[in-house]
This record gives sequence, C-alpha cells and structure tokens, in this order.
Amino acid sequence: MKKIGILGGTFDPIHIGHLIAADQVLFHAKLDEIWFMPAFKPPHKLNTNITPIQHRLEMLKLILGIDPRYKICTIELERNGPSYTIDTMKELKSRYPDDSFFFIIGGDMIKYLPYWKGIDELLKIVKFIGLERPGYSLNQEMGEEDYLTMQIGKNVEMVPMPQLDISSSMIRNRVRNHREIRFLVPKDVEQYIKEHGLYGE
Repeated sequence: MKKIGILGGTFDPIHIGHLIAADQVLFHAKLDEIWFMPAFKPPHKLNTNITPIQHRLEMLKLILGIDPRYKICTIELERNGPSYTIDTMKELKSRYPDDSFFFIIGGDMIKYLPYWKGIDELLKIVKFIGLERPGYSLNQEMGEEDYLTMQIGKNVEMVPMPQLDISSSMIRNRVRNHREIRFLVPKDVEQYIKEHGLYGE
C-alpha cells in the first residue's frame, strides 16, 4: 500500500512553488509519491483562458526527472470537462483500492471545504493536507465547531510551507513583459516556454 499525495492545478506553468510544496509534503507527511494532476478545465476557471493542455502536460513531464517520487496523473484530462474533486477521487480509489490518497490544498482553502461538492463522501475516501503559511491557525480558520467542521479537522494534516510570492499568473505576466523567469521555474520549463512562444502578447 502506498501513501500518495495528489497535487492538482492548472500548472500554467508549473513553477518552483509547486515543487517546494511537493517536497515539503513528501518530507513532513511521510508520503511515498506525489501525483501532479493537471485539470482540463477547473470549475472555478471556466471563463478564463488557459494554455492548451498539450503544453501544460509537456511542461509537467519536464519535472519528472527532479525526483523519482514525482508522477503525473491524467485522470481529469480523460473527462474533457469541469473537474470536481469528489468525482476524481472516487475514480482513483476504484482504480487503486489498496492505496491511501492525500489531497493537497493551500491552508487558506480549508475553511471552504464545507462547501465542496460531495464533501461528506469525500472525507470518507481521502485525507487532506493543508499547506500552512507562517502565522496560520487551523482552529481560527475553521470557526465554529459543528459536526462537519470537526470531521474536516480530523481529516486535515497541516504541513509547514515557506512564504513564497510565486504564482503562475505572475510568471505569465513576467514573460508577457519580457522579464526574466529563471529561478521561478525549472530551467527546462523556462526553455520550453521560450521555444514555444508561450505567454507572449
């Protein structure tokens, strides 16, 4: 049985912040693997322009050599539509019933878990790992202790995450404005962006 962390996102592009998060989770939560799971079209980004999946997927493949515990999970791409965590995790659990899954989210997203689609069922099949920024308090974020809040609290493990002001949108803007992105993305990803003219005007 493996302990697998799921790190979902658009990865447009994958950047150093994603890799530091993966490294922190591997170390602190004692996981066996991290599966990077690109979304075809996340529900909260249905009306935004996203780089075609073939480019986002190729950039992800470029980071696999960094750590043998890094894998890519394309299950959400198979659906070609909005991706909801409950549907994804039910499918993964049916394919890999002997493995334990840990869904990685930003610490500031934990307070929104009660509003996730199918959260009651989701809590039965997956644990959550929250990336804990400096000064963050899970108890303060969760507020009143109703039954669902307590269940969520039992299923969340917090992992310390350095304060990093890095985002994919910032990187896209830097490329658009002809500014350097070295040290923000892996070198191979930087080269891929240049070769394919991504994120220009």
